[in-house]
Amino acid sequence: MSENTKIDFIYLSEEDMIKAGVTDMPACVDAMEEMFSLLYHGDYRMAGPNSDSHGAMITFPEESPFPTMPKPTPDRRLMAMPAYLGGDYQTCGVKWYGSNIANRDKGLPRSILMMILNDIDTGAPLAYMSANLLSAYRTGAVPGVGARYLARKDSKVIGVLGPGVMGRTSIAAFVAACPEIDTVKIKGRGQKSLDEFMDWMSANYPQIKNIQVVDSLEALVRDSDIITYCNSGATGDPSTYPLVKREWVKPGAYLSMPGYCQLDSAMEQDDVRKVLDNTGLYEAWFEEVPKPAHNHIPMPGVRFMDMIDEGLITADHLEDLGKIVAGESVGRQNDEEIIILSVGGMPVEDVAWATKIYRNAIEKGIGVKLNLWDTPALR
Repeated sequence: MSENTKIDFIYLSEEDMIKAGVTDMPACVDAMEEMFSLLYHGDYRMAGPNSDSHGAMITFPEESPFPTMPKPTPDRRLMAMPAYLGGDYQTCGVKWYGSNIANRDKGLPRSILMMILNDIDTGAPLAYMSANLLSAYRTGAVPGVGARYLARKDSKVIGVLGPGVMGRTSIAAFVAACPEIDTVKIKGRGQKSLDEFMDWMSANYPQIKNIQVVDSLEALVRDSDIITYCNSGATGDPSTYPLVKREWVKPGAYLSMPGYCQLDSAMEQDDVRKVLDNTGLYEAWFEEVPKPAHNHIPMPGVRFMDMIDEGLITADHLEDLGKIVAGESVGRQNDEEIIILSVGGMPVEDVAWATKIYRNAIEKGIGVKLNLWDTPALR
């Protein structure tokens, strides 16, 4: 019997990704919910010694003898994020992450992302795809999974710091999870981004008539049922990260935090539930960076790791979203409790959503077929 060594794969542009359903937020939230159950049961692998690493990032020195070497400017990242996901997915892949905040001055997104999806048996490529929308929607969908389990179902008011992509996709997920949303409060840095946000809201959520631009974090947080900080900036000094004060937060609020965040001491107390999207992710981060880790990685979950290290709390004060999704721990228990979800972002999320979009594309005949080889020159 002759061997079939031919390998083809498909290329999916951003337009192809849209046709294949990458912006279908309810479906993305469903995929992330399924992924979290697999995560909790251990049917996945990521990089690093504990298989929970966010990825491998190239860093640049403050001073270099090479004038052409990039400087470590805010949010400059060159990063590979690999993962395997089991269950019905049975795929692996890697997202390549290039980011520079100065891209905005060139009319480009801050981050430019690509994804390669591979067959888990042979390692052969299945798809090479544009990943900006893939990454944005899976990032927003995780707060949406959190909202399904941790937000009050009658939530009506969202407070959002950052009118960019992450803020928009988080809103899309919150609306999918909490259909009674009727008010959005937004705080941003510039009028242009706020105008673009308003246009996006009008085009996508015309039913939400009450959109308020606020000029302080206190105004954003007060009376909001769902609060999310979707900002970026320079790390190093947590006192410069946007603050959440306990006195601002209403009883029953759900805080989804994928961005920079500083909690006041009252928000760190035991009466505020602290949920992580994956405990192992924060343990890996804590091992990978100097201490205090929150100086280098600005998510609340990393601050919680510092608090454990400092003896302020114990590990059993932290809860895991995957365990809640799997039904082995409780979600929201009453209408008064305040719950924080720290959202770190994981490559298994990219693999999950990429696999769904790849299968949609194959079914619908979307994308450009490319040939790797008919017969390999070396084997």
